[in-house]
Amino acid sequence: MCRNIRQLFNFEPPATDDEVRNAALQFVRKISGSTKPSQRNEAAFHRAVDAIAANVRELIDSMETTQPPKNREEEAAKARARTLIRFA
Repeated sequence: MCRNIRQLFNFEPPATDDEVRNAALQFVRKISGSTKPSQRNEAAFHRAVDAIAANVRELIDSMETTQPPKNREEEAAKARARTLIRFA
């Protein structure tokens, strides 16, 4: 998985549409091998991002869990701690 794609489910506050779109954009960039498509492929690139973002939003909205929502700041602190250990 791309390192820049983050878990979006079960957070408080819930994932925003911008976060969902950014994850979709990163995914399309990864599988297309291009961060900026050529003019010829630009429309297809953006259609793919829109379609994936819509599907991700539908997935997140339809998922259920019995676990309490995670706190974004606590999860970010845990990630920073793992990074310190990994690259120390």
